[in-house]
Amino acid sequence: MTVNLKNYIKRHGVEAEIVSPGVPTPTVTAAAEALAVSEDQIIKSLLFQGKGGGDFVLAIAAGNAKINTNKLAEVTGIRKPKLARPEVVEEVLGYPVGGAPPIGHRRAVKVVIDPAVLEQEVVYGGGGREDLLLKIAPAEIVRLTKGQVTDIAS
Repeated sequence: MTVNLKNYIKRHGVEAEIVSPGVPTPTVTAAAEALAVSEDQIIKSLLFQGKGGGDFVLAIAAGNAKINTNKLAEVTGIRKPKLARPEVVEEVLGYPVGGAPPIGHRRAVKVVIDPAVLEQEVVYGGGGREDLLLKIAPAEIVRLTKGQVTDIAS
């Protein structure tokens, strides 16, 4: 069962909005075009799992950035991080792949945010479903997740 992002936003007094662009947004380019914003404003929230399966970290980066798993391992101490399988993402975060937001997860996980995300006044990330996006200030993401801001992109 997925977590209700709208309820999370309301319950925590988050300055954010769930946006429905009216078209699928499976890629950074599609999301940017649908919202008429820069691709730099689209972010991705990717769940990584360490070797052995128990350690998780949510990496948040600008949409076109590539997560450097060596940097991620170095800053988190997680051994050989790999992208979590879709069923694991839904179990841990409470949202499906393609809709996972940067906030409001089922379980608390370590969050690492690439500094490029904070260069934007407002960003758009997963909105809980593949057809929804979350409009939010990067500072709110840091505040709500207690995320560590550090370079994790290649």
